[in-house]
Amino acid sequence: MFFHITLERNMQLHPRHFGPHLRDKLVAKLMKDVEGTCSGRHGFVVAITNVEDIGKGLIREGTGFVTFPVKYQCVAFRPFKGEILEAVVTMVNKMGFFAEAGPVQIFVSNHLIPDDMEFQSGDMPNYTTSDGSVKIQKDSEVRLKIIGTRVDATEIFCIGTIKDDFLGVINDPGAAA
Repeated sequence: MFFHITLERNMQLHPRHFGPHLRDKLVAKLMKDVEGTCSGRHGFVVAITNVEDIGKGLIREGTGFVTFPVKYQCVAFRPFKGEILEAVVTMVNKMGFFAEAGPVQIFVSNHLIPDDMEFQSGDMPNYTTSDGSVKIQKDSEVRLKIIGTRVDATEIFCIGTIKDDFLGVINDPGAAA
């Protein structure tokens, strides 16, 4: 799920960046440092939407660097248990498959795949129904349900299932070929 939140961060800036474009340099450094990162508490920072306030700088003794408190708004992505996501399959093996929904990697165990689908090994491993009408392979798009999350300091891991109504393959790249 996406959230629009306000966060604060202390930014250090070298004295060579002081001048008429100080604010621009701080905002550029903030975007470079923050966008695409993950914190366990807030999730993945997708984009900074607004810089609300840049406080007064504090000179660090001995280095000349200045620390500015910056208050900014951003869009954050954090998956929750029970949430339905659409993801792209990145790897298939006999244990299940891995899929990515944006920055989040989701593992779907073979126990959480419908019973009528069986693993087929070969040059393109996949899960196929007995009649061959549905196939989950690398680059397939699937709709899945998050049934568990584990949050680390810098990463979020998820376990998903497609063993429920309206879940499963949305788009199969192998069908178009």
